[in-house]
This record gives sequence, C-alpha cells and structure tokens, in this order.
Amino acid sequence: MKRSVFAMALLAAAVGAFVLIQPDTDRSETELTKQLQGDAMVAVVIPATFSEQEQIGKRAFEAACADCHGANAQGRQGIAPPLVHKIYEPGHHGDGAFILAAQNGVRAHHWRFGDMPPVRGVTKVEVMNIVAYIRALQRENGIN
Repeated sequence: MKRSVFAMALLAAAVGAFVLIQPDTDRSETELTKQLQGDAMVAVVIPATFSEQEQIGKRAFEAACADCHGANAQGRQGIAPPLVHKIYEPGHHGDGAFILAAQNGVRAHHWRFGDMPPVRGVTKVEVMNIVAYIRALQRENGIN
C-alpha cells in the first residue's frame, strides 16, 4: 500500500514540473506552424514507420487518449498536456507511470488542466502498447 501511495506521489510530483520543448531548428517556421493545427500545444514529427506494437498502441491511443492529449500526443490547449514532451521522457516518467496514471488518474500540479481521471476500460497491455507508441513519437522528436 505504501509503495503505491509513494508511486502516485512521485508521479504527481513529476507531472508537476514544466519544461518547454524547443522546436527543431532544422525545420522552417512554416513547417512547424502547419504541424500545430487546431489547439495542439507542440509540433510532433511522426516516425516514417511504426513497429507492430506501436501501430496497435497508436490505435489504442486514438481510441482512449487522443480526445484529451490530442492527435499524436501533441496536447490540447486547456484540456491536457502533450505527452511528446521532455517531462515524460523515459528517465523521468518510466513506463509504469503511464499504467498508474491510466489506472488511478493523476492529481493536477503545475500543469493547469485539472486532475486527470482514471481511464476506464483500458487494460495494462493496452497501456503498454500506448506507451510503445508514445516512446516512438518521443524518440523521433529527440526525447530519449
């Protein structure tokens, strides 16, 4: 019990930090602007290919996460943060943090979106596929 409370506190503290992603200086402002469509918070470069697990994760992300976290995990202004963001890099937010967030929700800290509710109906396996997809997007955008 104490471990899960500690893990949630650690997750909540980590989510609270705010670090801006710097745009890739090799791309033009026009290219970046085109990628920031609608209410997206960051521009995300999409990998040319995805593994089978990443493709499954992409579909699961689109079904369970994109309404809040935006297409390709770009975040949505006033709704939810981008997951293609330095704060969610593997060394700071391990894969297990995503499972805990989906199961238990996340208490709001420095992000000003309010608390994230638990994601009902998503299994651990589905979350791990979603994480594989998010990690592929992160790698393509220089977040390792």
